[in-house]
Amino acid sequence: MTEAKPQTKRKKPGSKAKAAASSETEQWQKEIEGLSYQEANTALELTLAKLQSAELEVEEMAGLYRRAEAYAARCQVVLEQVAQEVVEWEGLST
Repeated sequence: MTEAKPQTKRKKPGSKAKAAASSETEQWQKEIEGLSYQEANTALELTLAKLQSAELEVEEMAGLYRRAEAYAARCQVVLEQVAQEVVEWEGLST
């Protein structure tokens, strides 16, 4: 009889890189959440300029695109917060 070998779980190639990228993504997303409108807008403009001007690898382009989306979303959140504050102020003045 042959001895059964215990099965080991094989990791997919690149799983460490994906985990590191995921952690890095979470970190910059948290940083973006703390930006003011002006900071997020400036970062968005710089990111878009990088996307338009350089020859990029597909992975780098995808990362910049995700950041641009996050900066744009932050700008939208800040604008919505300000709009809500204006509505509340108008309600107090009437």
